[in-house]
Amino acid sequence: MMQAVFDGHNDVLFRLWTNAAKGADPVAEFIEGTRQGHIDMPRARKGGLAGGLCAIYITSGDIGDDARDGNGHYAIPLSAPLERAPSLDIALDMASIAFRIERAGGWKICRNGADIDAAEAEGKFAAVLHMEGCEPIDADLRALEVFYAAGLRSLGPVWSRNTIFGHGVPFAFPSSPDTGPGLTEAGKRLVRECNRIGIAIDLAHITEKGFWDVAKLSDKPLIVSHSNAHSLTPISRNLTDKQLAAVRESNGLVGLNFAVTMLREDGAKSADTPLSDMVRHIDYMVEHVGIDGVALGSDFDGATIPAEIGDAAGLQKLVAALRNAGYGDADLAKICRDNWLRVLRSAWHEAAA
Repeated sequence: MMQAVFDGHNDVLFRLWTNAAKGADPVAEFIEGTRQGHIDMPRARKGGLAGGLCAIYITSGDIGDDARDGNGHYAIPLSAPLERAPSLDIALDMASIAFRIERAGGWKICRNGADIDAAEAEGKFAAVLHMEGCEPIDADLRALEVFYAAGLRSLGPVWSRNTIFGHGVPFAFPSSPDTGPGLTEAGKRLVRECNRIGIAIDLAHITEKGFWDVAKLSDKPLIVSHSNAHSLTPISRNLTDKQLAAVRESNGLVGLNFAVTMLREDGAKSADTPLSDMVRHIDYMVEHVGIDGVALGSDFDGATIPAEIGDAAGLQKLVAALRNAGYGDADLAKICRDNWLRVLRSAWHEAAA
């Protein structure tokens, strides 16, 4: 029996936008399918991917060289901050692609839990708009109101660069996530406003100080959409045991990132990474957060993932690996879908966590 998956993070809109700039039709690419990347409608259906958080992500271009020393270690400097006006233009372009796909019947943009349930019942991909790094948002948060009205229901104050709202972690291995300051005063206003109007706050790329700033301010479950266990893979993007404990205490969630650099003990960027590494991180996070607080956050279309998964069509291979590791149907339903629906409904003022 196929297990339905609601995934906490993908960059399919970025891939479609990138290809559209080269003359491709993003609507046809998603609906008809492609050999590029990880997600389109045919591959989602084949792998049981029922929906997920689709990121509006503004590229930094070349993010730097991950050249490693003899021990496999590396440290990529933070990308430079981006200007707001061109970032806003790109965000609007990506949102437009999302709306065009919806009009063509390729997916349903979901603004609440009932929308997700309805999309799944209709056999449509349940797309939730997420903003990864808030460069398109002004300090006075006027643009936030507009994006919310357009369907934005999740955001990360930073990607791995600094914004007016806070500081991001660099890509570095080995490295603590404690790499710099946390939220700015504008970032604190952003967190409070997201709590008020019902936008989920994602802590996947923020510094450890920023994580704790949000934990102090937010009255909602802590969400880390696509990160793994730092104790197993000590990259700056993964969560320490103390952070995992805070996620658990808040009734929050951490989503397994499929990026091989965040799964492997050696941090290597090799697609020849066994599914056992994914299961190892799931086991560890379940131990530290609980079965109700662990989910999937693949980073499809944004990372090198294990070759055995390949793309969205291969998701059931991970489900099978988890089943073979002892996870029953009820636990798999939580990890693959239900935990995401629980925390999103809480962030959206629909139900208690």
